[in-house]
Amino acid sequence: MKKKICILYTGGTIGMVPTENGYAPKQGYFRDAIAKIPDIHEPGMPDWDFVEFDPLLDSSNIALDQWNMIGRAIRDHYSEYDGFVVLHGTDTMAYTASALSFMLEGLRKPVVLTGSQIPLCQLRSDGRDNLITSMLIAGEGRVCEVCLYFGGKLLRGNRATKASADGLIAFASPNYHVLAEAGIDINYHEASLLQPPKYVPFRLTEFHQTSIGVLKIFPGIQFNLFESIMTEGLNGIVLETFGAGNIPSYDNDLLPIIKKAFDHGAIVCVCSQCQNGTVKLGTYETSNALTRAGAVSGYNMTTEAAVAKLYYLFSLGFDRDEIKKLMEEDLRGELTK
Repeated sequence: MKKKICILYTGGTIGMVPTENGYAPKQGYFRDAIAKIPDIHEPGMPDWDFVEFDPLLDSSNIALDQWNMIGRAIRDHYSEYDGFVVLHGTDTMAYTASALSFMLEGLRKPVVLTGSQIPLCQLRSDGRDNLITSMLIAGEGRVCEVCLYFGGKLLRGNRATKASADGLIAFASPNYHVLAEAGIDINYHEASLLQPPKYVPFRLTEFHQTSIGVLKIFPGIQFNLFESIMTEGLNGIVLETFGAGNIPSYDNDLLPIIKKAFDHGAIVCVCSQCQNGTVKLGTYETSNALTRAGAVSGYNMTTEAAVAKLYYLFSLGFDRDEIKKLMEEDLRGELTK
């Protein structure tokens, strides 16, 4: 029986057209554009339906509400299709892929995010290959997780990060193997794939609005400028530190601020500014102080995954101790201890 997939078009460069103000998505244009690609109708391609979001968005404008909309669309059509392709702008694609990986629990079908750096309407667009290969992956059903396909590589969604603003290989997975590579054939790396959950039913956890911040440490940072945001209204903060979790001492200006946030109930998750490697709190004196102040390790999570994971755990209504515990555990293949 021929496989059938659903293409969810949220916007992004792949479907944009030139306007007097630059490239912009055009409602109603893209379905006809992809239907004119001859390869889409080849016998080896899955059947497909097309769902266009309204309004279409530049991915810079994607936020919590849009994540929930995408999640609901997959939930509502889950039983009808063998897989899903989500067409999305590249700027926040890794955030959306991370968010969906946590929102979609018990997933047993491929959810593949893709897009392009050059619009499909342009001569050298990378959108055609990205779209066709993503459709094949979604139809084959070899992966049972949220992933991101771009530039010949299939990445775990919550391990991906945008690595280039103008290169056609726009995404990297710095701390995890690629799931598949597309050459003459699509070669899957079976050992890298998540196994389908045996006893967990499929369900969607919608994200609730939660106050989360990201603070990147840099030399000469004046910590007192950030003290005002460490209020009782802040639920979580991702701290992008140096190396393996190090912070400048500067007469210990930062630690009282972190302690203040912790005392107000905030979860402080420490990630590294380095793409490769992992946070090891306590290896150096400067990182050990973060543990004493109540921070938890993000290990080798991307910032995108850490932000999405905080949204997910707060949306489940867990108390602070449970969230601290789960932030350091691997839930969807997002970290390696």
